[in-house]
Amino acid sequence: MSNVREKNRRFYDRFVAGLIHTGFPEYEDRIAVGIAGEGSDCFGYDDEISRDHDFGTGVCLWLTDEDMARFGAELSAAYNELVCSAERSYYTDRLRERRGVMTVRQFYSSILNIDCDAEKPFLSEQQWYDLDHSCLKTATNGEIFRDDPGVFTAFRRYLEGYYPDRVWRKRIAEQLHEYASAFQVNYARCMTRGDTVAAELCRAKGLSAAMELYFLLKREYPPYYKWTFRALGELDAEGEFSSKLRELSLEQLRTEAWKGTRYLPNRLNYKDRIVSLSEEIASEIEQLLAESGQIRMKGRYLEAHVGEVLDGAL
Repeated sequence: MSNVREKNRRFYDRFVAGLIHTGFPEYEDRIAVGIAGEGSDCFGYDDEISRDHDFGTGVCLWLTDEDMARFGAELSAAYNELVCSAERSYYTDRLRERRGVMTVRQFYSSILNIDCDAEKPFLSEQQWYDLDHSCLKTATNGEIFRDDPGVFTAFRRYLEGYYPDRVWRKRIAEQLHEYASAFQVNYARCMTRGDTVAAELCRAKGLSAAMELYFLLKREYPPYYKWTFRALGELDAEGEFSSKLRELSLEQLRTEAWKGTRYLPNRLNYKDRIVSLSEEIASEIEQLLAESGQIRMKGRYLEAHVGEVLDGAL
């Protein structure tokens, strides 16, 4: 747990729990409290650099729509007075938007960018498909300190159940196509032409697709892009996949390896270390596909697996 999350927990135990107990005793078992949502501290990733914005100590208090109408304004006023007291530490305006009293519906609807009936945990298949990957991690991160009504936790558990099978397979197929297009086709084309800027774009797209595939095949949500590799390193217990990605990101473009070459679709230029690394990563992705029961055929060209993966989604 990060230092800020520890401070948030202590802040709840020392101040917020008492505020609720003494100021709102009749509603004490109606208020869910925790730290979740946007912000590096909710992921446990905050550090000294994080303190330039969205930094401070605070908690979220989640109410149903009905309870918000009943006593939400009074609870919000009391909480805001507490965080502005002399005993309160540094608290940015941006963080104020992400903490404090809100409805369960507001929390999930804001993060998922759809109107969620939080008391009836359900998303259509199309809604699941339209969701940005990282928002699902944002909606399920952090820690819940107390949730007697269970409404907030029920929706959270529903999201943690992961994508419906058809959506899962479609997302895998999309990223297989993205990886193959970026690394196994277009990178070589760009380097043969001497277009190093386009080649770097291929590398960025390929790295992103590789990480997303790893999360998909492990049935985990990736966080916001700047934290994706860190989260992947935590998920990759053996470290082999993440170490190859790191090496691939650091490898210099070797323009000399492409001098005098002709582009041949079925011929790999292993003189370029980026090509060999990307094929090693493709091989590991192929293994993950097989382990998850997605494919039976062999082959490192990931585009060739798209049809078989999608067949299971029909």
